[in-house]
Amino acid sequence: MRSNDLGRFSDASFLILSSLANGPKHGYAMMEDIKLFSGTQLEPGTLYGAISRLEKQGWIESLVTEERRRPYRITGAGITALREQVATLEQVAMVGKNRLATLEGF
Repeated sequence: MRSNDLGRFSDASFLILSSLANGPKHGYAMMEDIKLFSGTQLEPGTLYGAISRLEKQGWIESLVTEERRRPYRITGAGITALREQVATLEQVAMVGKNRLATLEGF
């Protein structure tokens, strides 16, 4: 399945994939990492709902449980999806930046 077939990324999915691109993590560690690099505090329900969707899409996978914590890692398909989403966001940011520059006098 191609990432384009799966519709729009949610913010939580993008943040989770970005976190896991730095190595495997369990849920709480992802929440802390995401808060650190983005300033966004994901609620547990939001986090685990997105984790479930990402697993079903094949973009992340769970690893062996460690001390009652289940770590996850990004898959090859997840890396591809994250790269595509980053490229799209960079394009949108560039358009926004260029358009803001035309508003300098306002």
